[in-house]
Amino acid sequence: MTGKERRQQLLDVARALFAEKGFDGTSIEEIAHRAGVSKPVVYEHFGGKEGIYAVVVDREMRNLLDLIVSALSAGHPRELLEQAARALLEYIDNSTDGFRVLVRDSPVASNSGTFSSLLNDIASQVEHILGLQFDARGYDAKLAPLYSQALVGMVALTGQWWLEVRKPKKEEVAAHLVNLAWNGLSHLEHKPRLGAS
Repeated sequence: MTGKERRQQLLDVARALFAEKGFDGTSIEEIAHRAGVSKPVVYEHFGGKEGIYAVVVDREMRNLLDLIVSALSAGHPRELLEQAARALLEYIDNSTDGFRVLVRDSPVASNSGTFSSLLNDIASQVEHILGLQFDARGYDAKLAPLYSQALVGMVALTGQWWLEVRKPKKEEVAAHLVNLAWNGLSHLEHKPRLGAS
């Protein structure tokens, strides 16, 4: 096995273990054992558990962010919403271990952590698109950050739930997410107020 192939093998093994057991539950010994190598081989490639974990997380974050950003590239706002919801669910379906690594020890409500920082990156992309749409439709564009966080949070939490249940099918889940978000967004009040105020 070449050095590059060995490195990829170790990343694949570590990714599966981190998804299954989390960072704290995974050891260098276990990574080495599952890969059929000695511990020094893992240390040689990554310097330790923190190093291999950082590479796994960075790759997964980049993959998911690339999918979402490319989904937000063109189209009517409803199409953008559909494409983003599909992209996230497709990633969860095709890269289950990667998504588990990202969400395992990183609560969505936290301001730090891998999944939270990824969601903030995605929300800033959505914020830019919403800001343009709000401006074009006479809404206050300064509220785009609030709405982008709400939309991204809704899709992310639904994605975490769907990761475990896998029902209904991802296309149906995406359709329901878009239905809720779009029908709510298409009837926005310019100055919303709570009824009990």
